[in-house]
Amino acid sequence: MRNLEYVTKLIVVGTIAGLAFTSFAAAQHNYWTMNTQPATERAPEAQKFRKSRAAAETSRRSAFARMHNPVAPKKEHHLVLQVNTNDPAAMNLTLNNAANVTEYYRGIGEKVKIEVITFGPGLHMLRDDTSPVKARIEEMALSSPEVSFKACANTQERMQKAENKSIPIIKGADVVKSGVVRVMELQEKGWAYVKP
Repeated sequence: MRNLEYVTKLIVVGTIAGLAFTSFAAAQHNYWTMNTQPATERAPEAQKFRKSRAAAETSRRSAFARMHNPVAPKKEHHLVLQVNTNDPAAMNLTLNNAANVTEYYRGIGEKVKIEVITFGPGLHMLRDDTSPVKARIEEMALSSPEVSFKACANTQERMQKAENKSIPIIKGADVVKSGVVRVMELQEKGWAYVKP
């Protein structure tokens, strides 16, 4: 009887050990073997992962380049300032705006071009004989090459006929055929427009 108990115990222990070994072997096989899923089923998922990883890396690199590349091209800003009244306060406000915009973009290291365009009664701003802001314009022409001044030829002609004399324009200002047309053309090119 004792032998029978011994044999039974031996069979039970052997069966348990066999089952445990089989489970362990199966688990180990699944762990160490490659996924048996067909490559065509795995490809889209793998490509999606690679694409998202590549996109993240590209985004990270471009952000880093924008922050740390001192030679990266910077945007150039363009502004049209219109003067069409013979009002010294409006003329000074225009010059203040031009100086402030220029100073701002210099401070952040970006370029700006500003055109002050005069026509109608505003031409007095650029008339050498009547300008109340002549000294400021001459100073700005020297210190701020980003700012240019344009006088309307149509207005100049009308004033010459009305006053029966030549109308001189401040040195450093250019004459354009039509001040209004010049404003329109610059706006069509995307220039920002401000009338102080």
